[in-house]
Amino acid sequence: MNIDAVTFLSVDLPALLAALFACLSCALVGNFLVLRRQSLMGDAISHAVLPGIVAGFLVAGTRDTFPMLAGALTAALVAGVMIELVRRLGRVEAGAAMGVVFTGLFALGVVLIEQGPARQVDLDADCVLYGQLEAILWLTPGGWSDLADPAIWATLPRQVLQLVAVFAICLTIILIFFKEFTLVSFDPALADTLGLKSGLVQHVIVALAALAAIAAFEAVGSILVIAMLICPAATARLFTDRMVPQLALSLLVGGVTGVGGYGLAAFGPSLLGYDMAVNAAGSIAVLAGIILALSILLAPRYGVLARVTGRVMRGAAA
Repeated sequence: MNIDAVTFLSVDLPALLAALFACLSCALVGNFLVLRRQSLMGDAISHAVLPGIVAGFLVAGTRDTFPMLAGALTAALVAGVMIELVRRLGRVEAGAAMGVVFTGLFALGVVLIEQGPARQVDLDADCVLYGQLEAILWLTPGGWSDLADPAIWATLPRQVLQLVAVFAICLTIILIFFKEFTLVSFDPALADTLGLKSGLVQHVIVALAALAAIAAFEAVGSILVIAMLICPAATARLFTDRMVPQLALSLLVGGVTGVGGYGLAAFGPSLLGYDMAVNAAGSIAVLAGIILALSILLAPRYGVLARVTGRVMRGAAA
């Protein structure tokens, strides 16, 4: 496998950075969804934003970030209201309400994609599911020495800069309101007793999840967004009961998964002698699932083997 510097910098590095920061953003916010047992909310958000993204393009006639982001955020808010209405008026369980709403909105988005004006934008079913990591190119650098110039980094593709900004926003807000987020996630009733509005904090958490999902949607697609909102946080939870280590471990898992999954997709087949590559977003999601599965089995305290061994040892001692 021979890859020259220009090819790596132009083709692989921007896609790798997009995958990394998409995974980090979703992994960070996903901790609070997992703790509140609202993992399905990530699935709902990643699907519900599709009609908003397409509507933003249809209204503005451009793929600029602001109109499509505004449309996606509007769709996320509409989805939240519809989920609550279905839950209350239909008297159904929250998970069922989310399932009904996000599948309906996702189907509406697919229908809108097939409309004439929407066909002019590079959005299709494959893009929605798998993203466009492989299409993110950075043609400015001509070699490794160019990376020493700060002006070169300012020319990174829009998707990468957008994902870096979203990660910085999510990290900053979580650090500022860390105590409030943690308390509401573990004990919302106590938070209300202490004067915190747990409902408002929950809306902020959902808004951050929507922001991370929307920013990652174009680059990595809905499948990877769902996997990254759930798998790193669930993996970290198997290894620790403390919030700070969980956040750090989830970021580590997200980073390793993003970099490792892209590396396996881009370079793994050629190392095995195949002149091909596989979808990067799918590879990252599969690696995240493998890491979670291994953690379920091997985690030192909550893993299956540890629990079985503990029961056997307690039985022998009795």
